[in-house]
Amino acid sequence: MATKPTESITILSLRKLSLGTAEPQVKEPKTFTVEDAVETIGFGRFHIALFLIMGSTGVFWLAGSLLIIGLASVVIPTIGWRWLIRIASIPGIILIMAFKFIPESARFNVSTGNTQAAVATLEHIAKMNRSVMPEGKLVEPVLEKRGRFADLLDAKYLRTTLQIWVIWLGISFAYYGVILASAELLERDLVCGSKADSEVVVTGGDSGESQSPCYCHMFAPSDYRTMIISTIGEIALNPLNILGINFLGRRLSLSITMGCTALFFLLLNICTSSAGLIGFLFMLRALVAANFNTIYIYTAEVYPTTMRALGMGISGSLCRIGAMVAPFISQVLMSASILGALCLFSSVCVVCAISAFTLPIETKGRTLQQIK
Repeated sequence: MATKPTESITILSLRKLSLGTAEPQVKEPKTFTVEDAVETIGFGRFHIALFLIMGSTGVFWLAGSLLIIGLASVVIPTIGWRWLIRIASIPGIILIMAFKFIPESARFNVSTGNTQAAVATLEHIAKMNRSVMPEGKLVEPVLEKRGRFADLLDAKYLRTTLQIWVIWLGISFAYYGVILASAELLERDLVCGSKADSEVVVTGGDSGESQSPCYCHMFAPSDYRTMIISTIGEIALNPLNILGINFLGRRLSLSITMGCTALFFLLLNICTSSAGLIGFLFMLRALVAANFNTIYIYTAEVYPTTMRALGMGISGSLCRIGAMVAPFISQVLMSASILGALCLFSSVCVVCAISAFTLPIETKGRTLQQIK
């Protein structure tokens, strides 16, 4: 009986056999970031509520300004300005206590290692939106680069950064300047300069205080009405401002509104009626608010993602400097020369208008990802 020859097993055939056998792969656990969770959850009731809350803050600013003016018209003539300060501080005290109950952001919790709290926040959002969380474990994304102060002064952004800083400082200077100048002009009734020498109220004797220009003219109801009407101007140009920045571009729109701001500062020195003064103050408040809106949008768009928060933060710091300088011009310099103070405000606005017009980058029609 014939036997079948057996095939010899060689080292080469064993190697082929080992190569042909797939090794079992270890399955990596699924992970997701906060951004992935937000994308998975999608748009829903939470985002609508967030939009309403954040959108109403601009209305809470206007409402607060109107409320303090109305409160002053009642409190100051009766129980004095000190009680106005005390009453006005109550909402701030309540807000400080309420901070304890405001939840922290999921991104901050992840960055500090508190992933459990971050997951709880994301699950709450998913529940509100009637959606589901992504599968896996929440992890912090790896950032390739963080923004540095030196990046703002890099050759690519140096000119843009310096001009943006000038504009932020000048806009803040003009914004708080017109608010304080309004009160000074109404209190002293010096629009035409006709009562500059007759409204000095002194309180006795030959003391040094009697030689200081201490104006104690109390606001009349019409003065409070003027302040309220001019304050409403902060939202008057919002529709035109939106159209301007989308059709004319950020640079041209900002340069136009800054130039008009400079013009209306000079118009405050013209002898006019009460209605004319109200109109000038109304337009000034509308223009300075439009300036803030435009530069805020431009600054957020011109920097890439890694530098955006840093650029906005430093610009906001310079904004505070402008706010600190404004009272010295609106109250101190205006006591010596109305025209000098108004010309200074106007000159700063002209510088800002030129700086806005010559900005090297126009962000109209460009997405944030394209601006690098």
